[in-house]
Amino acid sequence: MRCIAIDDEPLALDLLEDNISKVPYLQLAGKCSNAFEAMEILRQEQVDLIFLDIQMPGLTGLQFLQSLASKPLVILITAYEKYALEGFNLDVTDYLVKPVSLERFIKACNKAQELHQLKTAGKNGKDQADFFFVNVDYSLVKIVFTDIIWIEGLKDYVKIHLKNMPRPTVTRMSIKGLEEQLPSSRFIRIHKSYIVSVAAITAIRKTSVFLQDLELPVGETYRDAVYAIAGKNQL
Repeated sequence: MRCIAIDDEPLALDLLEDNISKVPYLQLAGKCSNAFEAMEILRQEQVDLIFLDIQMPGLTGLQFLQSLASKPLVILITAYEKYALEGFNLDVTDYLVKPVSLERFIKACNKAQELHQLKTAGKNGKDQADFFFVNVDYSLVKIVFTDIIWIEGLKDYVKIHLKNMPRPTVTRMSIKGLEEQLPSSRFIRIHKSYIVSVAAITAIRKTSVFLQDLELPVGETYRDAVYAIAGKNQL
């Protein structure tokens, strides 16, 4: 896993580098004393994991995290316990309070590695896999592709509507991020806010699709893809 370390304190940054060097599956791609240096690395390189301090001048760790459109895994490392809830609301992998023992550090890294492996497996074999995982209330919840009827995007959250479930599963991620985990042979984006299971579509009109009694709008930029399901000449 390629990682970067961000901390405005040089001694803390050196200690973090030393801890990272002891974890065999981590490769340090860069050390940053502020969030702006980190942004430059993220633009240039593939980064799987960020070790992030919170209290930094200019842009705090939490502000930096909120600014990222596509987030790698993040482990927050801070001297303050009071930001823990806000951190987990931003879907961080773990929250470490300084001083951090090597044992606790490795435990957080192992958690990140497990999540990374799940994401990689889903990305590399999503057309063959039958499921993927999402974060729900600090747990990884398994979602089976064949159970999905439709997905609704709501700013930083998505609602996954499943068969035989009275309530949707809600997870904090973008609809674009979720779309990347879905096999294109089974799901289609019909609107900036909606993804539907192709198998669940019961009827198609020029500006909408039906999932039994549910009618969902089709966005103009997605119409050609939707029409292709039925055959464009038939609409």
